[in-house]
Amino acid sequence: MAYNDKHIQIIETAELLFAKKGYEATTVRDIAEQAGVNIAMISYYFGSKEKLLEALFNHRMGGIKMRVESLLKNDSLSPLQKVDILIDEHIERVVHHEGFYKILLCEQVINKNPVIIRLVSEIKKRNAELINKLIIDGEEKGVFKKNVDVVLLMSTMVGTVMQVLINQNFYRDFNCLKKMPAKEFEERIQKKLSIHVKKIFKALLTNEG
Repeated sequence: MAYNDKHIQIIETAELLFAKKGYEATTVRDIAEQAGVNIAMISYYFGSKEKLLEALFNHRMGGIKMRVESLLKNDSLSPLQKVDILIDEHIERVVHHEGFYKILLCEQVINKNPVIIRLVSEIKKRNAELINKLIIDGEEKGVFKKNVDVVLLMSTMVGTVMQVLINQNFYRDFNCLKKMPAKEFEERIQKKLSIHVKKIFKALLTNEG
């Protein structure tokens, strides 16, 4: 579905509130008041809070499928270069949309909402299948090792990035970076994560690591 400006305004308002208060504690009225729209408009656009949550997932993650498929068709890049691009893009998404990924993490820990459980499961499966195609392509070209565990591979990246971002104040304190401006720190942490995760993936995927 293509979202217009009003759709996106409501979706991103819901994202802020879900991240701050939690999905269950946030009401449609809360979202309407924060977005400056009436409840009827949210109902008209999305139907329900559950459908609004689905729209948020699609808004933030809907383009990943097309991106991986585009990389698979790109013969000018090596399999490892394609993986490196996906790593950088994942880190950038999480850094720039931290609230959404906190929603993902918190709701998985709570593990009580069947709508979220289904959505997260569908996203994980879809992304793993797409990444698996890319890994198999690398295996067939003799670049990657055989029988790579894609689920563990993806968990390594997702878990590492999330843990660092959730505990970024600890990272700042431990590395004496408390006075570093936010923008500079963001750029630094993205670069550090990129190098770190790429080294891990290279070791797991290739015979060079």
